[in-house]
Amino acid sequence: MPVEKTVVILPTYNEKENLEVLAEQILASPLVPHLVIVDDASPDGTGLVAEALAQRNGRVHPLHRPAKLGLGTAYLAGFQRALVLGATQIITMDADFSHHPRYLPFLAANSGEAGLIVGSRYIDGGGVRNW
Repeated sequence: MPVEKTVVILPTYNEKENLEVLAEQILASPLVPHLVIVDDASPDGTGLVAEALAQRNGRVHPLHRPAKLGLGTAYLAGFQRALVLGATQIITMDADFSHHPRYLPFLAANSGEAGLIVGSRYIDGGGVRNW
């Protein structure tokens, strides 16, 4: 049985204020995930924060795109990088803490043999606070 390699994809645009704290929480997960940060040329310096994180931790993999190209294509680019990294499990998140890292182990543990698992604010127990 292959060893699980979890890769979290985190598209960013102007997330300089959130990125370091969020990345540290993701990387501290018991899943020991790799983190692909897909930055769309954020003018606030988010890409520089991603590079600094990568210098400190070999599990951080920044992808820099030349312009704001959209969330869908950011996820596609992240999936491509995750597969190159040998991911056996891929998790997508938003960089604004609307998807909290504390749920990563729960999602992974409950994925079982499913090809896809979705966490949603629209299910019983779901929700968004302080928006």
